[in-house]
Amino acid sequence: MCSQPAGQIGISTFTMTDTFADPAIPDDAPPAQVLEALRLNLIPGIGPRLTQLLLDRFGSAQGILSASLADLQQTPGIGPKIGMSILTHGTAAEALDEWKRCQSVGIKLLLRGEGHYSPALDRIPDPPHLLYSRGDLRPADELAIAIVGSRHCTAYGRQQAERIAGGLANAGITVVSGLARGIDGSAHKGALQAGGRTIAVCATGLATVYPPEHAELADAVAQQGALLTESPMLQAPVPGLFPQRNRIISGLSLGIIVIEAGRKSGALHTARHAMEQNRDLFVVPGRIDSEASFGCLDLIRDGAVLIRGVDDVLSALGPLTQPVRTTPTQTVHQPRELQLSDQERAVLNLITREPMAIDEILRSLTLETSRVLATLTVLEMRKLIRRLPGGYLIRL
Repeated sequence: MCSQPAGQIGISTFTMTDTFADPAIPDDAPPAQVLEALRLNLIPGIGPRLTQLLLDRFGSAQGILSASLADLQQTPGIGPKIGMSILTHGTAAEALDEWKRCQSVGIKLLLRGEGHYSPALDRIPDPPHLLYSRGDLRPADELAIAIVGSRHCTAYGRQQAERIAGGLANAGITVVSGLARGIDGSAHKGALQAGGRTIAVCATGLATVYPPEHAELADAVAQQGALLTESPMLQAPVPGLFPQRNRIISGLSLGIIVIEAGRKSGALHTARHAMEQNRDLFVVPGRIDSEASFGCLDLIRDGAVLIRGVDDVLSALGPLTQPVRTTPTQTVHQPRELQLSDQERAVLNLITREPMAIDEILRSLTLETSRVLATLTVLEMRKLIRRLPGGYLIRL
């Protein structure tokens, strides 16, 4: 290191390249931006908020890693200790080891703004700059609802979590939860049993499963969805990581459903994230004399939407920011379109956001004219289309 004593000008201009010569990058290494993201992710002491502040200031992981201590300390929240941690940790050698761990067990790395990174997650205030994924994310996962609740739930809570998750999955909605004991595990199971997709957001690294008794469930989730985390592969369970990951659960979702949460439940952290991220908040009511439901009852009192089932959720959700193509022939503009019958959906998918003549729609279908007209009336009553003067229709 520099010969000047600590506190003199030499330490303030110190950078990683002054003392740490990284090994030669092998031919099979990941792209530079992936390696830099891994290096940044392996630095201890900087959580999502500080990472976002650093990225806002320096523009990229490379910019952060090449900054001097003096420059780093100009970022709010970065003092000498964290600044030195950035300079001395997250070397290329450590990043390559992490890359090899991912490759050995089929873990994909999703960089913010690239590939299959969720557009919805990208819009939250402090999105993870890097996600580890076991399984696959699909465009249809933009239609996602989170289900969260107590780890120490009752039989009623488990039943409702499985029932509602199964109903969402049958409607084509991806179910997001946290793989925890109790409500989370039941939500994943309900979606899987219905043959639907589900995403588990983990607080720990993907080298192991937490809790360990959910290893088999994790395998099933990876087959019908994905396990996601922002934590490095070898990260062990740490209490503070669980509230931190809850922002990802809500960030991936159009809305969240809380089923059985006491006043100290971690599910309430997810509810707060949902409100901060402008997500819809739904609550399943519980017994008024059960401590397991006091948190839920408080949320309902404070304005959360009480739901009894999937239809309540789909009816309450507003139009999507961007239409989602769920199949080669189906594009969803509003989640409540998922409640339609096959015939109603076939008619609706012919109608665009530009005015179309009713005669043109009739010619495009082999159905009887009376059935098409009756279906158009239903779609209009559901406020999915609107009639215009001159025999024209438009999709809302």
